[in-house]
Amino acid sequence: MCLIVVGWHAHPDYPLVVAANRDEYLARPAVPAHWWTDAPHLLAGRDLEAGGTWMGLTRGGRFAALTNYRDPTQRRPGAPSRGNLVRDCLTSSTGTTASLQAVAAVSSQYPGFNLLVSDGQDLGIHESMSGAVRMLGPGIYGLSNHLLDTPWPKVRLARERFGAALAQLPDEAAFLALLRDDSPAEDHHLPETGVSQEWERWLSPAFIRAPGYGTRCSTLIAARRDGSVQMHEWTWSDEGELAGEVTHRFRTR
Repeated sequence: MCLIVVGWHAHPDYPLVVAANRDEYLARPAVPAHWWTDAPHLLAGRDLEAGGTWMGLTRGGRFAALTNYRDPTQRRPGAPSRGNLVRDCLTSSTGTTASLQAVAAVSSQYPGFNLLVSDGQDLGIHESMSGAVRMLGPGIYGLSNHLLDTPWPKVRLARERFGAALAQLPDEAAFLALLRDDSPAEDHHLPETGVSQEWERWLSPAFIRAPGYGTRCSTLIAARRDGSVQMHEWTWSDEGELAGEVTHRFRTR
């Protein structure tokens, strides 16, 4: 994922709400969210190149999602796939803190990343570039390709719009609108992450269209206090048009 906004106990009826965009190279194959045959309790999309995932849920109420940390000097050919970390946290039976500490112990083997994990009771994050493992209190959090709540324009705007969209649940329109926002940031607000200014412009909106790269899918997760969960995922074509849509509903156990 390259943009994740999480509402953790920020709504009286929805303890967990997630709106996220997965940005990836257009040529990298993947399949939409589904229940995995080799892990039947796991609901997630799947990267067909390395076999992992970028975000998922389980019937037991676990959640995990990952973003890469943008730093061209961090490229490590041959490094293991970060998508396996998400899968491992989802299939783990340990609590949030223990799961993140286990990841932190091996995170130096991977290019930079941020990993959000919840066991259904607690939400936490490991930022591999800072080495931190932190538990998060109730609130709205934004994460892109830097540290949690780094005030990049798209993160600031997405958090603001997410807060307003929470009040409209179960209506999803406002969430989809914030995820589909393709307005680039003004040049003087662009971050400096080691890529060219042209690429900083292309990567600055919530919804990305760039040469060979872009937003591949958008996902909205809404978990109610009564245990009912809905995941709605939209898949986008290379031109950024709707190419597919799936909705999964289940109850945690």
